[in-house]
Amino acid sequence: MERVGFIIEETGERLGCLLNPESVVMRRRAGVEPLRTGGGLVAGTELSDDPVLLTGGGTTELTLDLIFDVSLAGSSVNTNDVRQLTGPLWALAENARQNDGYGRPPLARFVWGKAWNIPGIVSAVAERLAYFTAEGVPRRSWLRLRLIRVAEAASDSGGGRLTPPKVPDPPPPEPSESLIDQATTHEITGGLPLGENGAPISEERLDELAFRYYGDASLWRLLAWLNRVQNPLKMEAGGRIAIPTASSTSIA
Repeated sequence: MERVGFIIEETGERLGCLLNPESVVMRRRAGVEPLRTGGGLVAGTELSDDPVLLTGGGTTELTLDLIFDVSLAGSSVNTNDVRQLTGPLWALAENARQNDGYGRPPLARFVWGKAWNIPGIVSAVAERLAYFTAEGVPRRSWLRLRLIRVAEAASDSGGGRLTPPKVPDPPPPEPSESLIDQATTHEITGGLPLGENGAPISEERLDELAFRYYGDASLWRLLAWLNRVQNPLKMEAGGRIAIPTASSTSIA
């Protein structure tokens, strides 16, 4: 009986597995990255640990080991080629063209009884085939599938369409005039013509500026709030960033 399956969020189609997974491995990677500047990693001989950038989020990954065998009863597909059973799972890792013109793998939900109900994207599939017929047709498959979990909000909106998170609007209150008057002005340099309006986008980032002026990359939020920066990863070259003094912001 096919008790384990993957449900395609956009169509409701169910892809069943012939047997329950032989094993399930879960991995969690926190939203932490090495702190880098344009010259490379930020480090020093006097540091006991390299500085890190807390990016938020993270990644939760499941690795499933599945077995398929056409000689076993219980499959809803009658075939002599085990690849007809595993082919739909391979398709979950293929990019499908969407209405907006972009391609991406389908959003699928891993379901196993009442204990597992996880929406995600299949990032990798590997298969070992065995028990070949004289014509070279495989009858058994050991299939390993890697699923990256996505947020429930992403699977519940837009028919399963995934959209990147947006930087929230800067919070109130408005920056005081005295805070702006005491600020140092930093001109954003360099850039590539990657902006939507053709403007050059600088390789400088707010976290780099926060580390350069304050020694703390996490203070990029202060600079984003003060300068009303909507996307801290894409700043137009030639613009100016106000850098308040540490004493005026109570971070000294």
